[in-house]
Amino acid sequence: MFENLPNSIAQVFISYQTPGAIFAALMPALGKFLQCDRCFLYLRDPEIGLGKVPFCWLHDSTIPKIYDENWKTEPESLATNDPMFAAALRTEPSIFVEDVEIADAKILSQEFEKQSFGHRALIHAHLCDNHQLWGILQPCVFKSARNWTQEERQTIAQITQIVTPIAVEYVVEARQK
Repeated sequence: MFENLPNSIAQVFISYQTPGAIFAALMPALGKFLQCDRCFLYLRDPEIGLGKVPFCWLHDSTIPKIYDENWKTEPESLATNDPMFAAALRTEPSIFVEDVEIADAKILSQEFEKQSFGHRALIHAHLCDNHQLWGILQPCVFKSARNWTQEERQTIAQITQIVTPIAVEYVVEARQK
């Protein structure tokens, strides 16, 4: 199951057992593997529209942190203002943006990305199960455009498959508390 993953990422899934511990260790491992500036995980309860960002890794302190451990109602306008979130809600495949500044408006809103996130290139990895969005894994870079390699795309696809049931478990456990 982990044989095609980089060793540092495979070790996360081998070494940690609980969703929280896995996610806390995965953010830096993935960020370092991808040589990103920031890597965060947005988790959501698709039944009631609550979300939060309880896990975020930063390459250094100059990078803006996206973090909120409290569940919040998703704004009704989010899917309208953010085409990538709308695509995630439709459980479409993950999106690899190489340059926010020249990306097609059908894929993303440049203004929304600049105001909300400030990154230049990103991966919008959709964690979907049973036609529902449970989370978004988002590694990104800030200073320049970035070509995502085939190896990186395959790694994200594999991680998404592994992480999705863990995200569902995390959200269901949180719902029961």
